[in-house]
Amino acid sequence: MNDLLQTPPRSVILVKLSAIGDVCHTLPVVRALQRAWPTTRFTWIIGRAEARFIGHLPDIEFIVFDKKAGRRGRQAVKAALNQRTFDIALHLQFSWRASRLMQLIKAPIKLGFDRTRALDLQWLFTTHRIAAVPNQHVMDGLLEFAKRLGVTPTPLIWSIPIPDEAQQYAERVIPDAIPTLIISPCSSHKARNWNAAGYAAVADYAINTHHMRVLLCGGRTDDERDMAQAIQSLMSASCTNLVGQDTLLEFYATLSRASVLLTPDAGPAHMATALNIPVVGLYAATNPARSGPYFSRSWCVNCFDQAAQKFLGKPAESLPWRTKIEREGVMDLITVTAVIDKLKLAIKRQ
Repeated sequence: MNDLLQTPPRSVILVKLSAIGDVCHTLPVVRALQRAWPTTRFTWIIGRAEARFIGHLPDIEFIVFDKKAGRRGRQAVKAALNQRTFDIALHLQFSWRASRLMQLIKAPIKLGFDRTRALDLQWLFTTHRIAAVPNQHVMDGLLEFAKRLGVTPTPLIWSIPIPDEAQQYAERVIPDAIPTLIISPCSSHKARNWNAAGYAAVADYAINTHHMRVLLCGGRTDDERDMAQAIQSLMSASCTNLVGQDTLLEFYATLSRASVLLTPDAGPAHMATALNIPVVGLYAATNPARSGPYFSRSWCVNCFDQAAQKFLGKPAESLPWRTKIEREGVMDLITVTAVIDKLKLAIKRQ
């Protein structure tokens, strides 16, 4: 063990509420600890939407926090904890809301981020901190929690079971071995979204040159529906529009049968990573070295430095690591040719 632990803990609780991508980054940490401590009980305080994705995992207890419920949501977590005591609490989210929940947890060890990364005064709610390592990918930063506890975090394992009904949905959508490109065109941050014309051109290329099936996937918002309709209207070939028609687990099952995912900086990129599906990521507003799909960064179109030069007048390497350049028009720095070049490489890999 290490200086924090002499024997494996009986119980561990972690706070990681959102978002889907961050939950995907966190699960390998939990899996590493479970491998090292097979008798330890794990509890996870998680957001409501994120629980719809991994809340069915049988070997983790989930306490769902509904942030929209305000004080009632916090009181529900307090009731679920019911005066319980844990050996270790992992504070994996630097937000005031998460820290307020951490206050409800009784544990002698509360492990959080180092002072440099611990935004929103997170260090006030922890007793111990991970190592301060600069300029890490988000997942690498979370893997530092396992290392601080004396656990080797690799290999990275997610082990998210796919329910039968989700698998059946995916088999209807991708019923055969035809190579399939999934385009998930929207992030919840509109400034990270590429343009419909670009997506349409790449979709036509995939269909006409590589004889691929193309699926458009996304959530139920008007922006996502409008984007999908715009892409279809600009295409010369035909694709299948599934936007708003699936659940998170149905989408995950569909991803598992796909060949490549094309997406901006958004949760689906990290869902695909959990399945080892190659991702062509579109990055100009954010830095793929920090938040890109973990195994697919070589297939990302990276215009972050161009964006830094154009909008901030300085190279990306001189910016603070967490900088985002979510400016109007920033994603137009990405060209169709650049995306197709990366798609070729991802197809070749697959």
